[in-house]
Amino acid sequence: MARKKEGPERRIVADNRKARHAYSIESTLEAGLMLMGSEVKALRSGKANIAESYAQAKGGEIFLINSYIPEYTMANRFNHEPRRPRKVLVHKKEARRLASAVQREGMTLVPLKVYFTPKGVAKLELGVARGKKLHDKRQSEKARDWERSKARLLRGRG
Repeated sequence: MARKKEGPERRIVADNRKARHAYSIESTLEAGLMLMGSEVKALRSGKANIAESYAQAKGGEIFLINSYIPEYTMANRFNHEPRRPRKVLVHKKEARRLASAVQREGMTLVPLKVYFTPKGVAKLELGVARGKKLHDKRQSEKARDWERSKARLLRGRG
């Protein structure tokens, strides 16, 4: 899995900030999303939410479950369901690999970001993650606090 370069040209629409706290992310993957036109328009407004969503493998395909993209008011009768399952566009080989990792190793697929590329294509950053236990969360919080205080001490000296 090649990680795409992070740059100012990516416009982040929705960010799952809790995911990095609740899960230890093993690897990330950029994937496309199969969206309706009204969903793309609603995404551009920037009111989407992926905080309580997850990805699931069904029948050799990956679906994004429980993500919220609000209805686009101008779409009238051609509008979409705000919380409908959306197909994640990955290669078949990659979908099989992700599905086997989830089944075998006790991992889960967590959406981390939804963003637009410079070409205007909506993409999803998926993370293959393992759930953290309470003591793991405390440990990572201690490490983060120590890094912060270490930086503060070094800044005070120099």
